[in-house]
Amino acid sequence: MSPPTEIDTPSFLADQHGYYAGLRETPGPRLVRNPQGLGYWLITRHADARAVLLDPRFSKDPRLAEQALSAAGYGVFGADSFFLPLVNSDPPDHTRLRRLVSGAFTPRRVEELRPRVERLTHELLDAVPDEDGDEEGVDLMAVLAFPLPVLVISELLGVPHRSRGALLTWATRMLTVSGNGSGPAERTRRLHRWFASLVAAKRPHVRRDLDQDEQPDLLAALVVAHDQGQRLDDEELVGLLVLLLVAGHETTTGMIGNAVDALLRHPDQLALLRDRPELLPSAVDELLRYEASLARTTLRVAREDVKVADTVIPAGSVVSVALSAANRDPEVFPEPDRLDITRARGPHLSFGHGIHFCLGAPLARLQTETVLAVLLHRFPELAAADPEAPQLWRPVGDMRGLLTLPVRLRPAF
Repeated sequence: MSPPTEIDTPSFLADQHGYYAGLRETPGPRLVRNPQGLGYWLITRHADARAVLLDPRFSKDPRLAEQALSAAGYGVFGADSFFLPLVNSDPPDHTRLRRLVSGAFTPRRVEELRPRVERLTHELLDAVPDEDGDEEGVDLMAVLAFPLPVLVISELLGVPHRSRGALLTWATRMLTVSGNGSGPAERTRRLHRWFASLVAAKRPHVRRDLDQDEQPDLLAALVVAHDQGQRLDDEELVGLLVLLLVAGHETTTGMIGNAVDALLRHPDQLALLRDRPELLPSAVDELLRYEASLARTTLRVAREDVKVADTVIPAGSVVSVALSAANRDPEVFPEPDRLDITRARGPHLSFGHGIHFCLGAPLARLQTETVLAVLLHRFPELAAADPEAPQLWRPVGDMRGLLTLPVRLRPAF
C-alpha cells in the first residue's frame, strides 16, 4: 500500500482543487494524513461520496470516533470536540434531535425570514464608512459576510437584542484564534456556559400553553421540548444551540464570501448576473458547487469492513468525504473547473447527502441569494479592490472560507 498523501499543508491549502484533482485520478478512497499526524480514508469521487454518505455502516457516534482516533494514536480530539449532538450522532438519537429543530427550517419559515434578512443586509451596508481615499477598499468579510449570519441566527433563536452583541463576540472567538491563548475546547466550554445562561434567562418567559410549533422562536420551542416532553436533556439543548451558531454561522459566512469572490474573479459571469437577475437562484447553486464552504465532512468511523469502489476500508477506520472534490468530478460535471451560472442544476454535495443533509440549507441559500441581490442592486460597479491580490484562505482544511475580501463599493446614483 502506498504511503498516505499529505494534506492540509501550505501547498495543499494554496491549491486545494489541484490536489483533489490528483487524488481523483486514482479510483476509490485514498489514505491521507494531516499535519497533526491523523491518517484517514478520504473519499473524492462523486459516486463514492454519495454511497458513503448514505451508508449506515459509517457511523458518526462520537464514542466510536474517540476510540478510532485513540487507536490511530491521535489524541487531539477528545470529548470536547464532539459537542454538536445533531452533527455527531446516529439514529435513533439523530432522528429525534433533527425532528426537534426541523420545523424552524421549513420553506415557509425560511421564506418568512426573507424581509428581515434583506433589512439586516442593508443595515450592515449602511454602516460601512465612506471608502473615498482608502486604497485598501472595504473588507466585505468583516462588514457583511461575518456578522450577517450571526444576526440571522439571533432572529431564528429569539436572542434578545441586548444579547446579540455578545453572541457576535462569541462567534468571533469560536472562529478565530483567541487572543488570551485559550484553545478550541476551552472556547467551546465557555460558549456552552453562555448559552446555558441564555436558556436560564429565557425559560421563565416561555409560554407553556403553546405547543412547540406555536412558539415565537426556536429557543422557546426547544425549552418547551425540554421542560414538557423530556425529549431533550440539558446537554443536548445547549449543544443544539452551539451547533446552530458554529455550524450555521461558519459555513454561511464562507458561502457568502466564496460566492462574491468567485463572481469578482469571473467578470463575465458577474456581468451576466447583473443583466439577468432572474438567474440568481441557479447562480447560487453553481457558486455552491464551484466553491463549497464545507470542503470535507466531519469524521465518520467504519463499523465493519466496507468495500468502496474496489477498496476495502477496514472496520474502525476513520473516513471523511471531500465534498469539494466530489463537486468537481468531471464524470458528473462537464468542465468542472469552469464557473457557469447558466449550468443546469446538478447533484452537488455542498450541503451533504442522506440523513445528515444540512438542515439549514434553505436559510444559507436565502442569505447568499439576498446578499448577491442587494450588492448588485446597490453597487453596480462592485469590484475587487486589487484584482491581482492573492486569496487568503482560512488555514483549516475542512472549511473553505476567505479571511478577507477587499472590495470597491461604488453606489448607484
